[in-house]
Amino acid sequence: MEYRRLGKSGLQISALSFGSWVTFHGQVDDSASDRLMGLAYDNGINFFDNAEVYALGESEKMMGRVLKSKNWDRTSIIVSSKAFFGWRGANNKPNQTGLSRKHLMEACHEALQRMQLDYLDLYYCHRPDRNVPIEEVVWTMTNLIQQGKILYWGTSEWTAAEIMEAHMVARQYNLIAPVVEQPEYNLFRREKIELEYLPVFSGVGLGTTIFSPLASGILTGKYNNGVPEGSRLSLEGYEWLRNRNLLEANIAKVVKLEKVAKELGTSLATFAVAWTIRNPNVSSTILGATKEAQLTETLKAIDVYQQLTPEIMKEIDAIMENAPMAIRH
Repeated sequence: MEYRRLGKSGLQISALSFGSWVTFHGQVDDSASDRLMGLAYDNGINFFDNAEVYALGESEKMMGRVLKSKNWDRTSIIVSSKAFFGWRGANNKPNQTGLSRKHLMEACHEALQRMQLDYLDLYYCHRPDRNVPIEEVVWTMTNLIQQGKILYWGTSEWTAAEIMEAHMVARQYNLIAPVVEQPEYNLFRREKIELEYLPVFSGVGLGTTIFSPLASGILTGKYNNGVPEGSRLSLEGYEWLRNRNLLEANIAKVVKLEKVAKELGTSLATFAVAWTIRNPNVSSTILGATKEAQLTETLKAIDVYQQLTPEIMKEIDAIMENAPMAIRH
């Protein structure tokens, strides 16, 4: 495994990490999650990602049970949660969602209880909240750090302008700024990492823990001939992913990418993950898996990404035809 500094912080994070979105409680039970997390840890992964909204809190409970049974040295792992959406679904009441001081504080306490932890290493604002002053958010996160309940805080799917505003507020009031952003990044969605965030990377510094490197599975090739039963895009409630990702033009590109992957002697899934961590502004790529074989395969990306020469990267860009204007060759 390779370890990278998370932005300008001193935290060292594995270049590949393991997340529970969709899978925990929805697709895997305790025994499967125990095996998957064990496989990840044994292969050097030290970051395990979660959120209050995943399976409406059940994902955090499941991860907490696994961590309790594993009895790993707490100092050897990085565990996260995210707050914004709440965990009660349609039953959320006012103040049970968003980024108010009340919700951020209470969501943090609830996450600690569900995961049976004394503190979170990373705590994310899962989305921006335009109804809450940014000063309130930065003050609250600083307070949680001072109380020892979280060690670092970050954002997810924020704009570069919103992240910079948080840094300005932190500087103005001598508070603690966010060190990490969690955006979607894959061969189909490139703008934020490759263009929008560039001034933030070069200015204040920013770590990134990116999600959906396989575009919800489309970059594995398993959807080339339709949606297999039991796959992520077949699940009830995830129609929005299916409608966005399964476009005929995308499948045509996937078929071409698969040929490039085969020429390198690797699978399309491993190839797609490797492509993400080849970007020096990616601190860690979050892997999801329902089977040990899937995780074993994508873990190979650590070796494969170093084989992605400038020539191969140009070939990928030619297939995708979506490189942001600023970096087109």
